[in-house]
Amino acid sequence: MDYVSALLPPFVMAVFFIFVIRTIVKSQGGANKAKEDAAVDAALARAEGARQPGSSADGA
Repeated sequence: MDYVSALLPPFVMAVFFIFVIRTIVKSQGGANKAKEDAAVDAALARAEGARQPGSSADGA
């Protein structure tokens, strides 16, 4: 019975690890990918918009 108690924690952690990796892989793509890409594009556009007026004033 000692071998069961010795193997149980690593087995449980392996199952948990596989579940986490599977969840991460499944969340990469589809509608989530489009939302994340849109959010990144919006953030980049805001950063670019905030930078342009300052850089044109410095360049002139």
